[in-house]
Formats: sequence, structure tokens, C-alpha cells
Amino acid sequence: MLDYLSVGFVLRPHGLKGEIKVKPLTDEERRFDSLKYLYLKDDGYKKIEVTSRRYDKGFVYLKLKGFENKESVEPLRNQYLWIPRNMARKLPENTYYIADLLGCRVETRTGEYLGKIADVLETGSNDVYIVQEGPRGEILIPALKKVVVLVDISNRLIQVDLTDMEGLLPDEN
Repeated sequence: MLDYLSVGFVLRPHGLKGEIKVKPLTDEERRFDSLKYLYLKDDGYKKIEVTSRRYDKGFVYLKLKGFENKESVEPLRNQYLWIPRNMARKLPENTYYIADLLGCRVETRTGEYLGKIADVLETGSNDVYIVQEGPRGEILIPALKKVVVLVDISNRLIQVDLTDMEGLLPDEN
């Protein structure tokens, strides 16, 4: 598991006084209200104090201590903002951080190796796991309780039951 989780992606500077426009990477819209510090990743993680925040149209606008003008925040463009895992909110049962799912081995209940989770699509109704590097090529697996029967993050294993999902696997007759 990762020691840090990304909570935002810096899109661009906003205005002339060092504010940045951030795309939140969290389901909780006002998550940044409780974050006094964020971390930038370079060789390690550098702690940065958040001095102000505001929200508009699904984005958060942040002011960070030590970044006083547009030129000083320009290098933050296209960087992720991180928090240590111990600052992350506790998730409900059977809910997982995407970062923990990435790279997990995916196999059927019978043990057939399908690949590893390369990405997760958030569709609104249910997530879809993009599984790659397996013998059948890329597979899209809906993250439904009847399909995903076991998630074992500590062993990096996800088991799926595809018996009721005809046509989901490539080369399936």
C-alpha cells in the first residue's frame, strides 16, 4: 500500500496572487476544508501549508504558504497534491482506495489468471476495473458485488465470478 494518497491535481495558476486551480480526486466535495497541510512529491514528500481554500463549479482554489504570485505556482501545474495515509478518511466496508486496487492480481474463482488492475473507470453507477497484462488481453470488469467476490488488498488479489456475465471475456464463445 502507498504511504501517501493523492487528493487533488493542480490544473493551473489562477489569478496573479499565487492561487491554484485544483481538480479534487476525492468523492467528498469539501474534503479540503479539513486539510491544513498538503504534500508535494519530488524526491520525497514536501509539506506545504494551505492558507486559504474556496470552491467553485467542482474545483477547489487553493492558496499555499510560500507561493505568493503566478510565477511561483507555475511549476505546480500538472502535479498531484498528496496526504499521508493516516490523514485519509476511513472508508465504508467493501470500499477501497483506487490506489490500493491498482496492480492487484485478478483471477476467476477457479483460479484463472486474468491480469492486473491497470486503472479504474468511475462511471457513476458502478466502477469498472480495467484489467491488463493477462493472457486474454484487456478486460473490463464491472465492480459489482455479484462479479467481484473477493478483494484482498493485503495479498494484492481480487477474485471475480463471471458465470453470469456472458461475453465479458475476449475469445469467449
